[in-house]
Amino acid sequence: MNRFFYSLSLRCLSPFLLAWMGLRARRAGGDWGVVSAERFGRLRKAPVLPNLVWVHAVSLGETRAAQPLVRALLERGENVLLTHLTVTGREEGARAFAREIEQGRLIQQWLPYDFPGATARFLDHYKPVTGILIEREVWPNLLAAARRRNVPMMLVSARFSDNALRTVLRAGKVLQEAYAGLSVVHAQTLQDAQRLEQAGVAAVRVSGNFKFDVRVSAEQVEKGREFVAVLNRRVITIASTREGEDEMFIQAIQKHVRRMRSQGQDLEETAVFRLVPRHPQRFEAAAQMLAEAELPFVRRSATLQYGDCSASAVREAQNAMVLLGDTVGEMARYYASSHVAIVGGSFAPLGGQNLIEACAVGVPVIVGPNTHNFEQAVSDAIHAGAALRAPDAEAALQLALQLLDDPRRLAQMSEAGVDWVLQHTGAVQRVMDSYQALRGE
Repeated sequence: MNRFFYSLSLRCLSPFLLAWMGLRARRAGGDWGVVSAERFGRLRKAPVLPNLVWVHAVSLGETRAAQPLVRALLERGENVLLTHLTVTGREEGARAFAREIEQGRLIQQWLPYDFPGATARFLDHYKPVTGILIEREVWPNLLAAARRRNVPMMLVSARFSDNALRTVLRAGKVLQEAYAGLSVVHAQTLQDAQRLEQAGVAAVRVSGNFKFDVRVSAEQVEKGREFVAVLNRRVITIASTREGEDEMFIQAIQKHVRRMRSQGQDLEETAVFRLVPRHPQRFEAAAQMLAEAELPFVRRSATLQYGDCSASAVREAQNAMVLLGDTVGEMARYYASSHVAIVGGSFAPLGGQNLIEACAVGVPVIVGPNTHNFEQAVSDAIHAGAALRAPDAEAALQLALQLLDDPRRLAQMSEAGVDWVLQHTGAVQRVMDSYQALRGE
């Protein structure tokens, strides 16, 4: 398929694609602007800054990964255009860069749909000096429009699976030309680099994963550690759970509670579990499942009114079996107030979620069997002694409980996680060096 037929197919299928986007937006909640003028590149009233560096982070994970790079650009004095495809990504960007948005140094915008006219209008309006795509977002018409306007495009912290390579090869000329048109590509791993070269990229540099350069909020870490000290209970955090996983872990917790009761043990002496769904739209569903399971729980949003370590907040947490993490932007606090972290997305066939932030805070990590989105990082973390793998949710919960009874191993895994993250930092600086070279500096 060439780009003409790709664009023709996109136009013919656009009613169905927009309907799918609308359905996705309705399920997720929030204002996605599915049929807004911005999605079609109509931006006459949108603000513009001079010499914009355009960074595209499609969703929540990519926006979090992009934060160290965006910070580096802002600290260098650049003006930044930050685009997204999903509402969770846009909300995270608005939270992370609220001060810079207020100062007029960063603009947020929806990425336009990949129609030739929409992408042309978008680039003509903002006139970016460079475009930087995070991890995997490659759109043929967007990249073609950038080439025509001599806007150099970078793909950074790139991950590229076997499935992605097969998709590119099946699509033929249209995607291979898009990849070949990238000016600079920085892959996370050697395997990613090799697959990207097969997809058409002329030369790929292996620079590592941006997520190792995460700047963990010292304030959140301090608050989390203060909370767990006052709580005086051991905490197992089940983080970033996705569709189907909440049920798995709630059932596993129920089995644990029944086992404890049958043995005549006091439940207040056992661990407390924190459940943190990855997407905000699933907070209510998780609360409903906990209520139906008759597990005593308290919502983080409900205790915020009392203050982090107030007597009321601590008392409610001490009386609960499950702490429901139903807030956004507090993952560092959640990890810092944990003794063990089980990282979700890996217990259903979804590819896994990022375990690096937990390791950076010094929390031993357990993952499930499905981690292909982060396979190199997971493999390295296990080899370093910072993480363990369990075959299913119930086994993960039992393994976490066993670790709580082995303080020496907990301490070893905690230290190993911090050391492992420190050893892999530097991806952002390597990309910044390429960026400056691309700009002729």
